[in-house]
Amino acid sequence: MKAIHEVKQTVARPEKVLQFGEGNFLRAFVDWQIDIANEKSGFNGNVVLVQPLAGGMAAMINDQKGLYTTVLRGIQDGKQVCDMRVVTSVSRCLNAYEDFGSYIAYAASAELRFIVSNTTEAGISYAEGCKLDDEPPASFPAKVTQFLYRRYQAFKGDLSKGLVVIPCELIDRNGEKLYELVLKYSTEWQLEREFITWLEKACTFCCSLVDRVVPGYPRTEAEQLCEQLGYKDNLLDAAEIFHLWVIETKGNIEALKKEFPLEQAGLNVVWTNDMTFYRTRKVRILNGTHTMFVPAAFQFGLDTVEQSLKNETVYKFIKKGLFEEIIPSMDGDKDALTAYAADVLERFANPCIRHMLLDITLNSTSKFKTRDLPSVTGFIAKTGKTPRTLAFSLAALIAFYNGKDVKDRAMTGTRNGTPYLIKDDESVLRFFEDLYAKTACAKEIADAVLSNTEWWAEDLTKYTEFAQSVTEYLTVIREKGMTEALTAFVNA
Repeated sequence: MKAIHEVKQTVARPEKVLQFGEGNFLRAFVDWQIDIANEKSGFNGNVVLVQPLAGGMAAMINDQKGLYTTVLRGIQDGKQVCDMRVVTSVSRCLNAYEDFGSYIAYAASAELRFIVSNTTEAGISYAEGCKLDDEPPASFPAKVTQFLYRRYQAFKGDLSKGLVVIPCELIDRNGEKLYELVLKYSTEWQLEREFITWLEKACTFCCSLVDRVVPGYPRTEAEQLCEQLGYKDNLLDAAEIFHLWVIETKGNIEALKKEFPLEQAGLNVVWTNDMTFYRTRKVRILNGTHTMFVPAAFQFGLDTVEQSLKNETVYKFIKKGLFEEIIPSMDGDKDALTAYAADVLERFANPCIRHMLLDITLNSTSKFKTRDLPSVTGFIAKTGKTPRTLAFSLAALIAFYNGKDVKDRAMTGTRNGTPYLIKDDESVLRFFEDLYAKTACAKEIADAVLSNTEWWAEDLTKYTEFAQSVTEYLTVIREKGMTEALTAFVNA
């Protein structure tokens, strides 16, 4: 069977977008939308991907000349729908660790106008020791600072050469936080005041919210899908039909909408001056529910989101946490929030999407802080009671992180005697590895995690009843196993 690039044609266009991140989500979300905008609203621009870590997919993407197929499936108007599209909006993928010169040279491109990114929740963070002359710096914000400074130098501070930066990481106020860190590195590196002025006047940092479930490469179906398509595609990217991109800017909305004509292409894109409602609803209900149930469901013995929705015990757990704790913790119209939650559960149950639980567990500690901790504290503040489902969820997360042999941002845990990889920042993994090596006492383990202010920005042991519940559930999970523990919890 011929490869995709031997059957389909690449399309040469101006390279208008730099994208930090070459993974499944951005390719099935941003690059897919840009491809449609090229076709339907005259954007006429391609994307240059940058592999943000030393290990990644650059070689595979370049081998296919940037081409890949999105496989979008779901239920629309009560009917099962499948849409397969060859995305032609990716020009190439750069590996700054192997070819820094080509990467940094792109900063001087007159065609470049936008930067997008998805480096996970942990990506927009400060790392000490990054330097302007690193090739490249370790942290993502340092990379952005370095890249923008090289552009500022290349165009001698020309205000017309600023960029629009739209991060897609699922953290609150992602654009503002990235901008703050760019300023922090600029100060640390003692860059000239004129550069800071150029950042302020020429560049726009938008906050954004993304919403699409993207399981990625459909391993079990890949061969069958390629037979159907008539070509070999090692980058097949499966996702649900639904998509939403909310972009907040303090700048000229109409000008940006015209320059980046996604909405005009019929895409579900919302430009706004205030995305608070959209973000809170999505992060707390959709993402928060994912993070709440996945560690427990995986240890229960399940492998996919769909299996979890079909399992009576796990489904009870999901509904209990979502409708009895997450929604009551939130402000806003409860009927509207409940209706959105019902839609989310329908999306989770999509039979066309094989969303692996283990994939969702990536960086679960930072995800819990962003997605679920606000529901914990909000529920306590509003009701004066302990959100016990969320407490069980955190206990399950702690139990999930019991592993050894940290290497390449992963360590090995076991489920029913079968090894699995736990993936997170190395510092997080080593914390858990050292903790479990030091003690088997559930209370000591729970207290150490809950009191880690570096993770949570506060000491969670101050919520006494919540901390006691986490300890209680962790004890039961460790002594009786997840199946018995979760079953007893939902039936209590």
